[in-house]
Amino acid sequence: MRLLALSIKISSLVMGFMVFGSVTYAQVNEADSVQNTVKEKKDPRSIGERIYFGGNIGFSFGTYTRVSLNPLIGYKFTPKFSGGMAFGYEYVVDKRLPQTYQTHNFGLSFFTRYRIVPQLYAHAEYAWINYELFNSIGESSRETVPFFFVGGGYSQAIGNRTWLNMQVLFDALQDVRSPYKNWDPYITVGVGVGF
Repeated sequence: MRLLALSIKISSLVMGFMVFGSVTYAQVNEADSVQNTVKEKKDPRSIGERIYFGGNIGFSFGTYTRVSLNPLIGYKFTPKFSGGMAFGYEYVVDKRLPQTYQTHNFGLSFFTRYRIVPQLYAHAEYAWINYELFNSIGESSRETVPFFFVGGGYSQAIGNRTWLNMQVLFDALQDVRSPYKNWDPYITVGVGVGF
């Protein structure tokens, strides 16, 4: 119950940062334009052009087999600042112990990105992943583990509105159940459309 309350507080904080960041950015731009008496043109892009889709597919095979699918949807608040949400699913078969374990894990996350230059971006993401965990005698239980990923990424255009993305993230929350111990990097490669 305490974990749920903590997750709700942290998710409220992350959403607050997303809203506060976009409001603060708008206020700073307005103040700058008044000081410089240079008015910026209204962003001509339609809402459809501000929405982007993407995600990644991951896999590893062998004694530990993992196949994952992580679609995302985002919205460009400004040309440099965007936010959105992602869903996650992974299928796992673990043959490292005498008994083979097979499970399905699910997740949800909210993220923000800030473009430093067109190819580089900073990334922050709050996520919850529901894992089925097995102990040494084969019993399992489901637990939801929170993560707060921070890091950055690189994008390379591969088409008109299509990008190949690679990002390196670190779990700043370091929950005791996190598989990312001691700031182990979480590396993803994916494709974005409209990004």
